[in-house]
Amino acid sequence: MNQNGKIYLLMGVSGSGKTTIGQLLASQLRIDFFDGDDFHSVSNIEKMKSGQPLDDHDRHDWLKNINTLASKTLATNTSAVIACSALKKQYREIISANLKESIIWIYLHGSKELIQQRMAARQNHYMPVALLQSQFDILEIPNESIKIDISLDPQTMVNTILQETNKSTLGIVGLGVMGKSLARNWARAGVKLSLYNRFVKGVEEQVAEKTIQAYPELEKASGFEDLQSFAHALAKPRIIFMMIKAGKETDVFIDEILPHLEAGDILIDGGNSHYADTKNRITRLEKQQIHFIGTGVSGGEKGALYGPSMMPSGSFEAYQKIEHLLYSIAAKDKNGSPCAAYIGPEGSGHFVKMVHNGIEYAEMQLIAETYAYLRYAQGLDPYRIAQVFDEWNQGSLHSYLLDSTVHILQKKEGDDYLIDLILDVAGNKGTGNWATIAASELGIPAGMITGALFARYVSTLKESVRNLRQTIIPNSKTSQLSIETVKAAYTAARIINHQQGFLIIRTASLEFNWNLDLATIARIWTNGCIIRSTLMEKMMVAFHEHQDLFEYEEIKQEITLLKSKLKAFCISSLEVDLPIPCHTSSLDYLNSLSAMYSTANIIQAQRDFFGAHTYQKMNDTSGAFYHTEW
Repeated sequence: MNQNGKIYLLMGVSGSGKTTIGQLLASQLRIDFFDGDDFHSVSNIEKMKSGQPLDDHDRHDWLKNINTLASKTLATNTSAVIACSALKKQYREIISANLKESIIWIYLHGSKELIQQRMAARQNHYMPVALLQSQFDILEIPNESIKIDISLDPQTMVNTILQETNKSTLGIVGLGVMGKSLARNWARAGVKLSLYNRFVKGVEEQVAEKTIQAYPELEKASGFEDLQSFAHALAKPRIIFMMIKAGKETDVFIDEILPHLEAGDILIDGGNSHYADTKNRITRLEKQQIHFIGTGVSGGEKGALYGPSMMPSGSFEAYQKIEHLLYSIAAKDKNGSPCAAYIGPEGSGHFVKMVHNGIEYAEMQLIAETYAYLRYAQGLDPYRIAQVFDEWNQGSLHSYLLDSTVHILQKKEGDDYLIDLILDVAGNKGTGNWATIAASELGIPAGMITGALFARYVSTLKESVRNLRQTIIPNSKTSQLSIETVKAAYTAARIINHQQGFLIIRTASLEFNWNLDLATIARIWTNGCIIRSTLMEKMMVAFHEHQDLFEYEEIKQEITLLKSKLKAFCISSLEVDLPIPCHTSSLDYLNSLSAMYSTANIIQAQRDFFGAHTYQKMNDTSGAFYHTEW
């Protein structure tokens, strides 16, 4: 009977019944049984016979032998039951090396008195009763195991094991668009699921059951709206992926689920939570030995369904237990590697996702500004602009957002382009605001993210200042810029947007001691996520060599060549009264960095004038600060 390549590893001190229960379990599953004692070296057996306990050095090769046995079994896509004491965590790590997700740990536990009685009754075993205490002395009880009481009769013990191992691997909480899509993705990957959605009478009733009925791939999943039953349906350690509203709702759910959790269980927050909230939740739950992992998830509904980009952070030990689950559904980069990777400690995963969304805000605004220029300054209709964008998208400017805009601009409703029927008011969900605040707190000039965010805010004010729109008549002058110049301006601004975004991440990494890998972050953003693009692939290469994009020679030369085109675009747009906050912000950033003209010296002099804040002098290598009585 093929168990889909699993190793059922029964562990516990000598005399706990590993061999008896292991043989019975293997018989019922119709798979092979191996006694770990048979893999001891002759010297180990002789040492135990003489009444001497084994030390870690003695056990090392023995544990490696069991790892080899398990590896060979799994290589043939078969399963087996192995009985092995595996008393220490480090022993279990040797046994499970490269096999973590394929091993089911079963811990047989009982009182020392009962085990001593059983050992005394054994015939012709080389392990003397006197050595039992040495095993209890080194025993480190595993949180990640199924725990079985040896005072039960053998058949009850085996039935309990079978019942526990038949439970769901993963629980998903929250079956909105993203939660539902992730569930379908995991189900197609062969992960056994339990789904939970809250019960709200007349509003949300039997959501999980209805979701399962709606999608054939979920037919083997179980649905719940009772938390206790949901938690009981999950294999231990329980792994629960939350896709619920960030903020208070997340904390409320944590409070509700906690009574049903045990030490070693893992909660994963896949929502857009604030990174500081994630850090606080990690600290709070650590006290109860519950792992909490904050995971940024990007890709929207289709990404969740077919392969998102995933950014987990928190305990690395806990991450290792869920890595295979994330890898099983993540998008793949051009080399076939999953677009998911451990980001770092604390809330760094949610921080990186927050900055991702900030970059996304500015990318969307840049496309919108470019569209507005081509439409209103050059008189192109949406279909023609779609053709222009499609040509760009076929080359070095390829991106998910540009590609999606091509489809948007071609869509019609009756005789009208749908884009002309959509109200000119943009929404936001908070991450752009958080990114702006974080950049400000870290002292990073992220004007493009801020400009994009404020452009959305301004869009909500238009109706309230209708009278201003009626009194100020826009300049209707037609622009003569070439399409290539417009393309060049857009290209330059995009590079600067990414430069600013990654500078926020780099600075946070240093400030919070996160040790983030920028190249890895760029890599997992090359597919699955909303800001995936060929530019991101170039940045991945750049960050392997440098920590700043402008230090990468190819990008530095590109910016140098394109700056004049960006300037021409900004001038032309302003002449026809087009608002282009992201393009102008990118040009301001370049002008400020070039430092051809001084402005900060005036600011510092003003600060000293009214506040005696002092200043430093040019070419003064002493580092001294000066104050003048103005």
